[in-house]
Amino acid sequence: MRHGESAANAGGASSDPALIALTERGKAQAQAIAQSFEAAPELIVMSPFIRAQDTAAPTLRKFPGVPVEVWPVEEFTYLSPANCMKTTAAQRRPWVEAYWRASEPDHSNGPGTESFRGLVLRAQTTLRQLQGKTGSVLVFGHGQFMQVVRWLILLAPQRIDAAAMDAFREFDQANPIVNGESVCFTFDGQRWSSALHL
Repeated sequence: MRHGESAANAGGASSDPALIALTERGKAQAQAIAQSFEAAPELIVMSPFIRAQDTAAPTLRKFPGVPVEVWPVEEFTYLSPANCMKTTAAQRRPWVEAYWRASEPDHSNGPGTESFRGLVLRAQTTLRQLQGKTGSVLVFGHGQFMQVVRWLILLAPQRIDAAAMDAFREFDQANPIVNGESVCFTFDGQRWSSALHL
């Protein structure tokens, strides 16, 4: 599940990527997510970021006996938080475009950021962790993290280089995951599959 609408998604200024709160709409989306589940999962996983945890909260209340774990499934932070203090998504747009145009998978933009290769490795680690689970696991995460997981499953890139980074950006923009949307990943014991919502 991608988290509900956050203040940053709604155009508000933000500073610390981990502390961006849900809007009232995002809170309503979190309630709707909880209501959509009839059966309890075997495990609930959530990102350490507050907007994902707040999205998970109604589901945690609905299924109080389900184990809960925090995994590193947080959003991809590639712009320096120090340089982005109190800026909106619209103000950051030129920096975002410049980052993706550069296509440097090993580039890190300073403290508090990770490289594109680091994001891919984190997603691969998450898939390996999930392979060891039985039953259903509900993960409350973030758009670009979910996208890179889906991209790895559907397109299986052989190398993480500039071309792969460009291909991911094209895939991400062509197949958005909106706030509160779910994507289903299934492991059959040998390989992963994913439902691609177009």
